[in-house]
Formats: sequence, structure tokens, C-alpha cells
Amino acid sequence: MGLEEGDLVLCTVDRIVGTTVFVKIEGEGKDGSIILSEIAPGRIRNLRDYVVPKKKIVCKVLRISSDMMDLSLRRVTQKEKKEVIEEYNQEKSYENILKSILGDSSKQIINKIKEKESLYNFFEQAKQNPESLGKIFGLDNSKRILQIINKQKTKKSIIKKEFNLTSTHSNGLELIKNLLGNTKDVEINYIAAGKFSIKAQSEDLKKEEKKLKTILEDIEKMAKEKGMEFSIKEK
Repeated sequence: MGLEEGDLVLCTVDRIVGTTVFVKIEGEGKDGSIILSEIAPGRIRNLRDYVVPKKKIVCKVLRISSDMMDLSLRRVTQKEKKEVIEEYNQEKSYENILKSILGDSSKQIINKIKEKESLYNFFEQAKQNPESLGKIFGLDNSKRILQIINKQKTKKSIIKKEFNLTSTHSNGLELIKNLLGNTKDVEINYIAAGKFSIKAQSEDLKKEEKKLKTILEDIEKMAKEKGMEFSIKEK
């Protein structure tokens, strides 16, 4: 589940050295840094109006090196920030549910799940396929976990996929814009050069995933017809 350029991450501000902000990235073994120009648009009179030690912030990954990630705070929209924080809070809720039912053994199971995917994604999928819980937690514990989860306020799940779309034509940008502009009922965002995300919300996860798959297949078909390169990012 390694991070890539364009991904969003939740961070805790660690320290400020001159005009550079250093952060701890939630769930990662790496630190991150934010230069002044990536804190906020326009002139910044007081850096601490935006970041102070121990404050949690949502950043976008710009570059990844062996021991540090270059991040941006200003490139994150309010909507993206809200979604990341909501997902983080829900994941902590799932952790607490497992701890209350499994006790000391919960940590090992949580780490095992996180090796493949986030705890949030695991439980969002499990809501649609409850039988999968029994294989990991056992029948009795699965029933107790589901009872607690089902009592929580029902929220729309966010389904998100990333894809690459490029063109070598002289009017490539216009071709991409026109192709993606015809896509309805989903949100498509630009991440970085040739990289995009497609996102939708629904209480019916399986139905929405099927719809996204169909839309991406349509985009791929139209892209090939126009001589463009298309691929889906697999996580």
C-alpha cells in the first residue's frame, strides 16, 4: 500500500525550522516536509497562522525520496480535507470496536489487515460482504462486530479509483478535457501530469463500484479511439 505522488495523507506537524515545516505522516514510517510556497497561496505573513506543532493537517504528496516526502498543504481542497479526516476518524472507530471485542489480540489482526489495505476500506467492503469477517474474527466475534457497526449512523461510502490518461497529439489537453467532460454522475479530479482520480459516493458499494468500472471501460474505449494512452492505477 505504498504512497505515490498525488496521494493525500494525514499528518501531524512536528516542528518548524525557518520557513520549512516538518511533519509525521499518519500510518507511514517516513517524515514529510512542506516548503513555504506549498503552505498557502499568496503571501504568508505568519507561518503559524497555518501550522503549529501537534496540529493535524491534510497534505498532498508531491515527491518521494528514500527518507523524506515533499508535501503540499495549499493544493488540498476543503472537500478533500474533510473526506480524509472523516475516513481517519471512522478508522479509529473501527480500531476501538476491535479492541473492545478482541482485547490484546486486536493489534496483531489490525496490522495484518493494514498490510493489504486500510482498515476503513476493509470494513466498508465487509458491510457489503459480512461473511468475509468470519474468516478473520470467527463467527461469534463477527456477529458482535457487525451489531456495533450497524448501530452507527449510516454514511455514504466513498468509492475512488485513479487512472492515467495521456496524449501525444498537439491538441492533447483539449482532447483529454473533452473526453472527461462528457463523463456524468461522478467526480473526476486532476492529480498531476497525466494522472486523474474518479470518485463517487453511495450507500450501495457494489452497485457504485460496478458503475465506476463501466465508466472507466467507456473512457478507455474512447481514449483508444483517439489514439490516447489509458491505464488504471492498481493499489
